[in-house]
Amino acid sequence: MTLTGAVGAIFMFPLRGIIRACVALGIHPNVLTLIGVCINLAAAWALARGRFVLAGVIMVAANLFDFIDGKVAHASGTASEFGGFWDSVMDRFSDLALFLGLIYLYASLQRADYVMVAAVAMIFTVLTSYTRARAESLIDTCKVGFMERPERIVLFMIGAFTNRMAAVLWVILVLSVLTVAGRIYHTWRELSGDRSVPA
Repeated sequence: MTLTGAVGAIFMFPLRGIIRACVALGIHPNVLTLIGVCINLAAAWALARGRFVLAGVIMVAANLFDFIDGKVAHASGTASEFGGFWDSVMDRFSDLALFLGLIYLYASLQRADYVMVAAVAMIFTVLTSYTRARAESLIDTCKVGFMERPERIVLFMIGAFTNRMAAVLWVILVLSVLTVAGRIYHTWRELSGDRSVPA
């Protein structure tokens, strides 16, 4: 077993117990998703108050629910297309809430520069998921780029725990811009082979 596999197995041990408990109690995975969103709203509040370490701890708890909801759905046989849709929409809502927390913080500190950085990073966060969804309605797959949601959440946590959120925002912004640009180019290249690029 690799080191990564060993670490994953260690963390999965208590999570399996939580997953089994949720299945035994009949807790619907969509409810777990909603609980995760509510916890993320608390993280956004902590960010808005400048309490970064607290926000990081809350984000860890929120993403625990984000991880187990799908596992519970499969284990309980309640996985559905709507569940996947619900999870995806709530993920976007959680992401935007975190950015809004930071925008409020920087606005209260009268840092218009970082209000703009956070706002533009939020825009490209939305575009990251939208370009993939729109592209995959036209081509088979569009997983180009590094900045997906897991990487973004990890960066948020790093920024929170190290009190370097401003620097992390720049990283999220730059990588999101590159990801969106890469997906646009990839889609154009795929489509230009046999049909014109849609207007």
